[in-house]
Amino acid sequence: MIAVNRKAPKALHQQIYDAYRAAIVGGSLRPGQRIPSTRVLASEICVSRFPVLNAYAQLLAEGYLESRVGAGTVIARSLPDQLTSSKPAGSAHAPTPSGPRPVASRCSILPRTACLPWLQSWGAFRVGQVAFDQFPVHAWSNLVSRRCRSIDAQAFHYGDPMGSMVLRETIASYLKTARSLHCEAEQVMIVGGSQQALEISARVLLDPGNSVWVEQPGYSLARDVFALSGCHPVPVPVDKEGLDVAAGIQQCRNARAAFVTPSHQFPLGVTMSASRRLQLVDWAQNSGSWIIEDDYDSEFRYESLPIASLQGLDSNSRVIYIGTFSKVLFPSLRVGYIVIPSDLVERFHAIRRVMDLSPPRFYQEVLSDFIREGNFARHIRRMRVHYGELRTALVANLRRELGPLVEVLGDEAGMHVTVTLQNGSRDLEIAERAARLNLSLWPLSPSYMGEAPRQGFILGFGGTRVTEIPNAVRKLRNLLAMK
Repeated sequence: MIAVNRKAPKALHQQIYDAYRAAIVGGSLRPGQRIPSTRVLASEICVSRFPVLNAYAQLLAEGYLESRVGAGTVIARSLPDQLTSSKPAGSAHAPTPSGPRPVASRCSILPRTACLPWLQSWGAFRVGQVAFDQFPVHAWSNLVSRRCRSIDAQAFHYGDPMGSMVLRETIASYLKTARSLHCEAEQVMIVGGSQQALEISARVLLDPGNSVWVEQPGYSLARDVFALSGCHPVPVPVDKEGLDVAAGIQQCRNARAAFVTPSHQFPLGVTMSASRRLQLVDWAQNSGSWIIEDDYDSEFRYESLPIASLQGLDSNSRVIYIGTFSKVLFPSLRVGYIVIPSDLVERFHAIRRVMDLSPPRFYQEVLSDFIREGNFARHIRRMRVHYGELRTALVANLRRELGPLVEVLGDEAGMHVTVTLQNGSRDLEIAERAARLNLSLWPLSPSYMGEAPRQGFILGFGGTRVTEIPNAVRKLRNLLAMK
């Protein structure tokens, strides 16, 4: 079952991982079935033990395997007995997009956020900040200058509503290699960040009155997009394995779509287990529903290799994949992308053309150069190390200074950690006081729909210096001590 090709460009550990995952998803290997030890497999396929160890470690991290002392390694028993069926899905045609709604009605849906103090503060722990001082400004500036010098008349015209084909080809190649996506350049649409990607996806896929699963707690701006489209967000609880698919089915089996952040759930930071991923894909296929996967900061993982995408498990084109360069480069670039099922490309194209004709061309070309010349890959490698150091320092200071006052969640990946409060403190009140001390604490409770069962804070560390962390954590400790 496991075969490797030493002449293939793909690394040996990746070949072993891919073969096992395909066998598990395809049903050749069943839950509870024992697999060879790393030593035996290495001997059978004539490779050193290290590639096998790395492949097994990744499969264990993603929940496909489980290992018990004295019992060896087996296919995870938590995986569903009947994995995603190979039967063709129902019609993949999306509903006709809805017409406009009255302005007053649309505006009344949205919360007032202009004066929220934690969104005004630029102090330590602001969510969404990146380490601007680590960005390769010189390399980027050279590419901008080179593009300016070579600009031609065509650059002044409207572009393709789908975006620059050169950039789309570059992104498709990157996603297939780094995120295990099944896609071609023709399926990639360039957008102005993940928020516009959500807006376009909602217009194509959803009708007013449709129900949409959203994570509870979850990303509030996604809920706002669905509510603005006239849909009903259905809060589905998130536990240590991610979105509870069984709970979602019990609450609303026939939801039109599910919005998930499986690689690093926002805000709790958990990674969706292999079992839950397969359950979600199976639900989408059997119910004719859609999955919108927001993979917003998957490049930064510190305890294992980056987790493969949900879209890569989908053999029936039910997943719309969203990515962004805001976290890996800088937010003001406003470049993101959607990977669209092939049979929906025409509909996404039509909606995009109506919205803004096409994305700006110039920085797409600069970004293409930045990626193709190796700057992007080098930057990600450097930032993974840098953010890993920030994450380690933050967690260590939180545990030393706050101890039993908080529980630290989601520190294995991404650019934020979440702390939940154990002493009955109110996160909104503390966040308001913190802003006056130049401390940006994003409260956890607004991430819930309805009454919040937990109070806490989402602490971004991307834009905070290592030297600032101890003092910032002490400020937080003093705020928690003020009842």
